[in-house]
Amino acid sequence: MSGARHWEQDKEATVYVGNIDERVTDSLVWELMLQAGRIVNVHLPKDRVTQSHQGYGFVEFISEEDAEYAARVMNQVRLYGKPIRVNKASADKQKPLD
Repeated sequence: MSGARHWEQDKEATVYVGNIDERVTDSLVWELMLQAGRIVNVHLPKDRVTQSHQGYGFVEFISEEDAEYAARVMNQVRLYGKPIRVNKASADKQKPLD
């Protein structure tokens, strides 16, 4: 497809953002996450038929430290009354912080 994205995503510097309200846009996620650090990319996967996002997305930061900070401080922030979930995208490989 000509609309496919062609970049290498830094998984260690990427956070998963879930429980996103349907009214939230890529640019709103960008503006919110910019408070945690410098951003490379925001991607909210879209439904092929409706072209609306599917309630989750990924934010790639410049550094792993910014991504870790975003996961700590942005988790449970409310957008349109819904608490978003923010976790490191590579959290399955990480040890708990406890």
